[in-house]
Amino acid sequence: MENLSRRKALSLGVALGLVAVANPGRAWASTDSVTGAAGTGPEWIWDDAADPLMASMLDDGHVPTINTAWASWVNNNDPLPSGLPAPFAAYLGQVNRLPSWADPVKLARAADFNRRRDTYLFMLYGLGSGIMSTVIPREAKSVYWSAGGADMQDRAAKTFTFGYDLSQLGAFTPTGQFVVTANKTRVVHAAVRHLLPQSPHWRAVADETIPISAADILVTFHSLGTYVHRKLLDWRIPYPAADQEAFLHSWQVAVHLLGVPYEHIPRTWAAAEAQSARVLTPILTPSTEGIALAEELLGLTAQIDLGVTRGFLNEFVRYVLSDEVGDWLGLKRDYASAALVRTAWPAFILFREGLSPVMPGTFYMFDQFVRALAMLFLNKGSSGTTTPITIPTGNRAG
Repeated sequence: MENLSRRKALSLGVALGLVAVANPGRAWASTDSVTGAAGTGPEWIWDDAADPLMASMLDDGHVPTINTAWASWVNNNDPLPSGLPAPFAAYLGQVNRLPSWADPVKLARAADFNRRRDTYLFMLYGLGSGIMSTVIPREAKSVYWSAGGADMQDRAAKTFTFGYDLSQLGAFTPTGQFVVTANKTRVVHAAVRHLLPQSPHWRAVADETIPISAADILVTFHSLGTYVHRKLLDWRIPYPAADQEAFLHSWQVAVHLLGVPYEHIPRTWAAAEAQSARVLTPILTPSTEGIALAEELLGLTAQIDLGVTRGFLNEFVRYVLSDEVGDWLGLKRDYASAALVRTAWPAFILFREGLSPVMPGTFYMFDQFVRALAMLFLNKGSSGTTTPITIPTGNRAG
């Protein structure tokens, strides 16, 4: 693999307008992080614990055994499964726990908040954050050329498993599932870091030599947690300060479980929004891979009976992201659906939150649409459980 010098990498970042790369000190200042500490910027941090381990597991052919062994490892208090390679089991034994600073009271409130706001969260995570990921160039290219990019329905289902497990009541408790899910996801990231640089297709389009840095994970956090936080405020959904603090704390713990150093995690929503404005908003742009992924995601969504048309899906994406993003992705306009979304969705919120006594005629359509959308990503449109997370052993063929 050809290595880029730091100077060349920064020059390439400037050429591509990647603020997080071109201005690492400014973009990733740690003064608003949970510790306020300075140090190596997260764009130069990967995962010292998981990366060498997964490189050896892949090179030695252990991954199929791991995938089989950990299929039944689901709940946070489940014992580690038998049959795992000793170094891998030792690693999981060290990381499969909450950090010492995790606040169980805040995490419990976050779980209750997620339950009370699941309608909006499903919609925003699915059609907001999910499609936004396709205009984050590094993320889109990494997803497209990894093994998961060849089966986007399965890839989306596994991603939704992460969000679903995070949102469940008791997600962080011993009988919850998120700590296990987060650690499985962290291992998958480490595997992709080893595999993707071996792909000539990815190397031909990537502006980085190793994917999924801590900075990339933080950018994804902003496209999920920070984005949803802002939308809930913009939509004037009742969202008291205690809920906001708890929601942020759940994401702080989640991001840390994915391997992001504690000192780089934003400590407040104000800090998160400021960081997002520096490192996410300026890099949003279309790519060949991202356009293809968006079409796959919206296409598979339209194939399921959600009670709405593809034009409605296109217009809802435009509504929750922007017309600029819709134009980038080539989403055909449906002006009748646009008018419906922009008038009926606010009315749906007002009635659902008890702020208006008038139930809009579209209430049940929106309600069933959100439920069907959740089912689609949870289990590919059929009944059952969430999609198991597995470690890839290769890349997309081309």
